[in-house]
Amino acid sequence: MAKVVVLGAGVAGHTAASYLQKYLSKQHQITVVSPTSTYQWIPSNIWVGVGRMTAEDIKFDLIPLYKKWGIEFLQAKAISFYPEGDNDTNSGYVEVEYTSPQKFGLKQKVPFDFLINATGPKLNFGATEGLIPGQGNIASVCTFGHATEAWKLFKEKLDKMKNGQKQTFVIGTGHPTATCQGAAFEYILNVDFEIKRRGLQDLAEVIWITNEYELGDFGMGGAFIKKGGFISNTKLFAESYFVERNIKWIKRAGVKKIDAHKIFYENLDGEYLEQNYDFAMLIPGFAGHGFKAFDKQNSDITDCLFAPNGLMKVDADYTPRPFEQWSVQDWPQTYQNPSYPNIFAPGIAFAPPHSISKPMTSKNGTPIFATAPRTGMPSGVMGKVTAENIIAWIKTGDPEIKHRASMGRMGAACIVSAGYGMSKGTAATMTVSPVVPDWDKFPEWGRDIKTTMGEPGLAGHWLKWLMHYMFLYKAKGKPFWWLIPE
Repeated sequence: MAKVVVLGAGVAGHTAASYLQKYLSKQHQITVVSPTSTYQWIPSNIWVGVGRMTAEDIKFDLIPLYKKWGIEFLQAKAISFYPEGDNDTNSGYVEVEYTSPQKFGLKQKVPFDFLINATGPKLNFGATEGLIPGQGNIASVCTFGHATEAWKLFKEKLDKMKNGQKQTFVIGTGHPTATCQGAAFEYILNVDFEIKRRGLQDLAEVIWITNEYELGDFGMGGAFIKKGGFISNTKLFAESYFVERNIKWIKRAGVKKIDAHKIFYENLDGEYLEQNYDFAMLIPGFAGHGFKAFDKQNSDITDCLFAPNGLMKVDADYTPRPFEQWSVQDWPQTYQNPSYPNIFAPGIAFAPPHSISKPMTSKNGTPIFATAPRTGMPSGVMGKVTAENIIAWIKTGDPEIKHRASMGRMGAACIVSAGYGMSKGTAATMTVSPVVPDWDKFPEWGRDIKTTMGEPGLAGHWLKWLMHYMFLYKAKGKPFWWLIPE
């Protein structure tokens, strides 16, 4: 009997667990460890954050589903890794601490033959002084709980505008090297939509603040896109959205501190500037969870499993080199740890070999640039491929890895909501292929211009709506769920 342990029940982890249970016989044991028993469809958090959906619309309880599937579920968080076991056991294990009310604080060893680390990122709000969601005028849409609080705060600001008080909304990135610009971009467009829907635009100033060198970078160096027979770029794409809506922007900004009414940031010119606000939603920096790892002699081997940022090392080339010398070949394909090949890290849990956007440093030496995204569709694909490789290994006994999913080969589709409603909603539908530019294969554009496209409109909003229900259907394991692509 093989024991497969999955840490995390987000997009990558839950996807992996879904395929493991489908294709492995009941004689094998699958265990999922997650601090919460709730699955949430994170892309719809932005709609919760403007009051268009509730938390109940985007989440469900995993325990009944995992019980039906025969998966053992532990509501706990990983603490430390023992890939070789210890003097008491020859099996590798993870030490976990329970977060469920019934066993809160209790620790347990969870043995494994195969381990999938899909713990995602630590939302590192603490890396930016004062960036505490739910405190004062600061909001977040990173979780359904945060998004619920964001709507409450946003509604307070809407009520103030209805009473004639002007309000300033600042939305974007809250750390000099934050990623996930797409989520903030969606949120600012929806906030603006809701303000205008109520006719309050004359009392609102809406400002985008970002660490991107140019708008539309999105942590992937921007993209050239085909639209209406013309070649444009995501800079023009993003700027046109803001110009049309009278949204102002601050770019090349690294937020260093935030208090109740001011955002303090540094720009690439080395200037220290301030921006007043009444409502702020700033994406925090991402980091690893600070896990430790030990060998059989209890010696610290954390650096064998994890990079300095706390994310897991995988089959990537981490050799330091100038940005111009990095390539798609550096990016992982199997998400295996090089020291322990039975350990995998799909999704945001793996350490990228380098940024996709060019690293920039201010005149004061502060890095200010967007780091690489790995959310959504890429995470789902990685989770599936990881499961497929483990399934093949267990069934054949052959450790050769045949299923691969490099971000330098896979494409991704993204739909950026910019409003809500059957007739008045809109969204920007965008595809990029590959996610990491391949300048050797596509020397002119970095990506396949035939399949890298962008198109705004109502149809995109309907598709975004469809995706919400379709992917929740898939996550809930409804009939023929596996036919829905990642």
